[in-house]
Amino acid sequence: MNSRAQQLQAFDRLLTIMDELRLECPWDKKQTIQTLRHLTIEETYELGDAILDNDLNEVKKELGDLLLHIVFYAKIGSETNDFDIADVANSISEKLISRHPHIYGDVKVKDEEEVKQNWEKLKLKEGNESVLEGVPKSLPSLVKANRIQDKVAGVGFDWEEPEQVWEKVQEELTELNAEIKKGNTDNIESEFGDVLFSLINYARFINVNPENALERTNKKFIKRFQFLEKAAKKEGKELHDMSLQEMDVYWEQSKEFYK
Repeated sequence: MNSRAQQLQAFDRLLTIMDELRLECPWDKKQTIQTLRHLTIEETYELGDAILDNDLNEVKKELGDLLLHIVFYAKIGSETNDFDIADVANSISEKLISRHPHIYGDVKVKDEEEVKQNWEKLKLKEGNESVLEGVPKSLPSLVKANRIQDKVAGVGFDWEEPEQVWEKVQEELTELNAEIKKGNTDNIESEFGDVLFSLINYARFINVNPENALERTNKKFIKRFQFLEKAAKKEGKELHDMSLQEMDVYWEQSKEFYK
């Protein structure tokens, strides 16, 4: 591992390169905070993929891409005299110190849960009117639901036992089934949302990240289906000409390779 001096030297090198690119590269010159936004989101998802794949070399590369974006935003901020990279680093350092009085103050905590509760209380003292203000509006709905539930739990608005949450899941499924029988599309959508919300809440109680769990299943399904496609093609078959029963043979075979 690199020493602290080497780490600082590497970061200084990146800042120097960013300065040079902003001055000399036609593409980099044109970028604004707005034009970088969608690229940053894309890089974040690529990092997420690398983490789920447990590809640490790829994680390193994607972290580099994200770090470049942070430095890029800071460079643009310095050009308008709004903020620079030092302001960014100092801002998060000050927040971390103020949000961890059990480390940098005299507050005592017994476990992780108390740390989370103190965090939300401190945010309210800092001027937030709601514990949910910190949930980005543009988050994907599944991730947003998980963050909402995590935040309200941080101030004590939560179930006590996993069994209670599972009962809520079953209750919501019953209500969904009732609306399906009635055939009211709007009500079906509403109840389906309630089912998903309660399942996401249950995931928290059994220590499962619902976003990771669903993406893991997505990846597994893709691999199994592509196995099916390749196996059928190898035997000269087209999927649209095959019956579901024929495809299911290959699907079952795929489970031996992708569990």
